Amino acid sequence: MTGRPSETTPPPPHGAPCLEAWGVSFGYGRRGRARAPLQLQDLTLRVDQGDFVGLLGPNGAGKTTLLRLLAGVLSPTAGEVILSGTRLDSLPPRERARRLAFVPQESRPAFEFRALDLVLLGRAPHLGWMGIEGPRDLAIAREALAATDAEAFAGRIFGSLSAGEKQRVLLARALAQEAPVVLLDEPTAFLDLGHQVRIYELLSRLRRERGTTLVIASHDLSLAGRHCDRLVLLKDGRIVADGPPREVLTPETVRRTYTVDADIFFPVPGGGPVVVARGTA
Repeated sequence: MTGRPSETTPPPPHGAPCLEAWGVSFGYGRRGRARAPLQLQDLTLRVDQGDFVGLLGPNGAGKTTLLRLLAGVLSPTAGEVILSGTRLDSLPPRERARRLAFVPQESRPAFEFRALDLVLLGRAPHLGWMGIEGPRDLAIAREALAATDAEAFAGRIFGSLSAGEKQRVLLARALAQEAPVVLLDEPTAFLDLGHQVRIYELLSRLRRERGTTLVIASHDLSLAGRHCDRLVLLKDGRIVADGPPREVLTPETVRRTYTVDADIFFPVPGGGPVVVARGTA
């Protein structure tokens, strides 16, 4: 994927282009007198409607930076990000929030919100000019908390929750937003094994039942390989591999990207790969 599709390009298997980055580069400024190295370099990525894409790569590969660019939290140094045919930076914040939700790895609200109130913030793009939530908004917020197994936290102050509990509340806020595109940065990083599996199953159900387009950054190769239908492997701000999990997660690509030797297993016929590291290469 190195350029824009031509008029003769056949339609993608999962639907029309939904979220695109074209020739995107990004750097965080200068270090003293020298310009800091670019985090992303001339990167082009196309996500189609209904895709479930996993961004993988070692620390510093550019996964979080790419997610923030796709979400509009950061602006590219070069290139452009397109959301459903419109430049992302041209969309008003309210309209952008209707179309796209971003779940960061951590969040520190300026005020001491209860968990339910924080989830209700996800309804803000859909409220009228007075900005007052109604019974339907409250019902959607409570359903979102239930979906992420966070109902018990509804009345608790967000700051008092554990890291894993906070992550489930942040995901509930994104669900309440009802955006057709959801970007997630390490949503299972602080969760126990049971909740890790439940979150991925929830995301798979959103994709299956609502047609939600999902892009998720993860360090768990096996979970991403099992649930995502496409993996994008990053290293040093560039794409190393892009395709189905079975094609991306091979001993060769894992060795080249992570500098470790790994065995790849397929415990479930037709299922995704499981990666087991044997040691440094």
